[in-house]
Amino acid sequence: MESRSDVQELTLEEVMGDRFGRYSKYIIQERALPDIRDGLKPVQRRILYAMNVEGNTSEKGFRKSAKTVGNVIGNYHPHGDSSVYEAMVRLSQNWKQREELVEMHGNNGSMDGDPPAAMRYTEARLSKISSELLKDIDKETVDFVLNFDDTDEEPTVLPVRYPNLLVNGATGISAGYATDIPSHNLSEVIDATVYLVDHPKATAVDLMTYLKGPDFPTGGILQGVDGIKKAYETGKGKVILRSKTHIEELRGGKQQIVISEIPYDVNKAVLVRKMDEIRLYKKIDGIAEVRDESDRTGLQIVVELKKDVNAQGILTYLLKSTDLQVSYNFNMVAIDKKRPQQVGIVRMIEAYLEHQNEVIVRRTQFNLRKAETRAHIVVGLIKALSILDEVITAIRASKDKKNAKDNLIEQFKFTEEQAEAIVSLQLYRLTNTDITALESEAEALEKDIASFKKILTSSVEMKRVMKKELSEIKKKYASPRRTVIENEIEELKIETEVLVTQEEVMVSVTKEGYIKRTSLRSYGASKPEEIGVREGDYPIFVEQLNTLNHLLLFTTKGNIIYRPVHEIAEFRWKDIGEHLSQNIALGQEETILKVFGLKILDSSATFTIISKEGFIKQSNVDSLFGRSYLTKSFIVMKLKTETDRVENVIFTEIQKDKDVFLITRRGFGLRYPLAEVPIVGAKAGGVKSINLKKDDYVVNGIVFDATASKTEVLILTQRGSVKKMNINDFDTLGRAKRGLLVLRELKSNPHRVAFLLCGSKGQEYTVLTEKDKAIHLSSSTYQISDRYSNGSFILDEVNDGIPLDVQKDIFYALKKE
Repeated sequence: MESRSDVQELTLEEVMGDRFGRYSKYIIQERALPDIRDGLKPVQRRILYAMNVEGNTSEKGFRKSAKTVGNVIGNYHPHGDSSVYEAMVRLSQNWKQREELVEMHGNNGSMDGDPPAAMRYTEARLSKISSELLKDIDKETVDFVLNFDDTDEEPTVLPVRYPNLLVNGATGISAGYATDIPSHNLSEVIDATVYLVDHPKATAVDLMTYLKGPDFPTGGILQGVDGIKKAYETGKGKVILRSKTHIEELRGGKQQIVISEIPYDVNKAVLVRKMDEIRLYKKIDGIAEVRDESDRTGLQIVVELKKDVNAQGILTYLLKSTDLQVSYNFNMVAIDKKRPQQVGIVRMIEAYLEHQNEVIVRRTQFNLRKAETRAHIVVGLIKALSILDEVITAIRASKDKKNAKDNLIEQFKFTEEQAEAIVSLQLYRLTNTDITALESEAEALEKDIASFKKILTSSVEMKRVMKKELSEIKKKYASPRRTVIENEIEELKIETEVLVTQEEVMVSVTKEGYIKRTSLRSYGASKPEEIGVREGDYPIFVEQLNTLNHLLLFTTKGNIIYRPVHEIAEFRWKDIGEHLSQNIALGQEETILKVFGLKILDSSATFTIISKEGFIKQSNVDSLFGRSYLTKSFIVMKLKTETDRVENVIFTEIQKDKDVFLITRRGFGLRYPLAEVPIVGAKAGGVKSINLKKDDYVVNGIVFDATASKTEVLILTQRGSVKKMNINDFDTLGRAKRGLLVLRELKSNPHRVAFLLCGSKGQEYTVLTEKDKAIHLSSSTYQISDRYSNGSFILDEVNDGIPLDVQKDIFYALKKE
């Protein structure tokens, strides 16, 4: 197929790159970003200019919005009517604009995100302050360009009389650039601008003496002066904006949180709904009702609380979990010299002053030309009146107007302009009084011309004019600050008490890792031993706890799993519960060793951890786990070998007067003070606990009260022999020593320690053997025997098999209660 001369072959990359590049340039410069000089986007500038041209100004009546929108579309902005009307509505919303530029009659939307009425219903006009944006536009102060169809002209920028970009701020998204400039207080902006006129080298920090920070139309409390400073210097920064709230007392000991101001750009209806959902879904307990009581007098949201709840805690929770508090990110991007730039306040005000300087120069030049032209004519009129009769004679002798002008120029040396003015003069102007009026006009014009020339030649005079005009604006339109600024960002710490409904519950954990919490009602409806467990599994922890308590589970591999009681899944007493592996991965052969239910995580309390291969350590309770506890376990003892495992974990609130007792497989018992075990970090491996012989290992260890007269333990050997000892009778030797034998060594089939159990009164156990026998063991049936005794047999190792496991009867104590 032959190629046609009128068809271009281009690659997709070229076409896309070129077209998208052009489109990007257009939306950056002509749509989404404000001009640094007047702070307006093109659509806003066109709306204000169109209304001004039509005389739809603040001193005249309102006019249908549709008429203005039609004008804007027809003359300046060839886009959709909705985009123009929405921009116009936004300019009239006092919760979006710090100084509204358009006044609107009718429904112009609301803070609840309600849409405005259609443009055929609403009426609008320019607000009073808008006249300051458009003042002197007819004096050639700004450049005009042809509109889209070359039938009219429109301004490229407005001759704004105050720094509108800072006062009203801006927000927009274009290609590759977005902008977020907050609004500010007019008086403060003008004070900073005046300061910069006098001190051109001022820094952002200098200007902050006057310009304290953003001033949002919706008020609120702004926190974080450092964030403001950073944003004012660089154009980027983050602050926190929170609602204005107070807590009121109600009758009957109740309270309510009253919200009178909300953060800028937050949808009030959505905020109220979110807060009500927290009440509905009982994310926290204590909220009785959420009401929006806003009316035409102002905004008011009320959160009524139940009796005797922590109002401050609930307020903190609401600030943290809803848009009652938001973070505001400055991203101050504006079109500066036709390019998008991220700017700080110094550049913003500088750019405004450069623009203002140009506006004043052009205005003054226009006024000067006008004054000089008029002065020239006035001089001619005065001269003509002084020789009136001759002038009249000359005119009467002329053929027509042109001839009359020529005669005047020739006979009396008038200029073309003066001659035109004289022949156009009306007869009544020839009275005697007119000459004095002309003379005083000439004098006034002379003064004006001198002052205009002074402005144009003297920078001091130029500065004076700038400052005077800014001060006039401030005097006319100043309003008090609405947003309160606080230096520091307050960290929101939510107390668990606020989040959790306090309740007493039964918590159980089984050897295999099933965990559940049960209401006391469900627990009370069954017998304790009817707990739901899998076959072969058994409970190792059953305790009544409060939902505000903490559960700590230690594993044989030196890990800890943490659960706040209120986060444990709730089941009936007869249900098996949830396995830990649903949230946390356990290692191979890793089982739950010990479980503790604690009221508080006391930083002075410690856990002592004892390992099989002869290591021991203490760690503080509050340092053992981190924030991601829901999905992972944390190391509490670094085991040095694959074969090592944790044999026991002991909780001690007070370490004074406590001793450690360890027992090894070969029957060595060692006692020393707990103070000899250093308190170390969670990941440490600990220190040597006992000097082990080859092939020996630690069976168990306990921490006991050194000042007590009696601490009884039971030793169960692999041959099924049981012996009770009082370990307070043992000598204290010191950490890492060999220890003393607690069994008599036999030549054949010597006794080896299989288990060390608590031997105090009322301890009941079941010994499970390799031949699946279950033998009951009660501590009360044994008397204390000496160190060299090998105890008495509870089972026959030939018939029953060697003991494999010992289960503590944890329901024995509960039954007794």
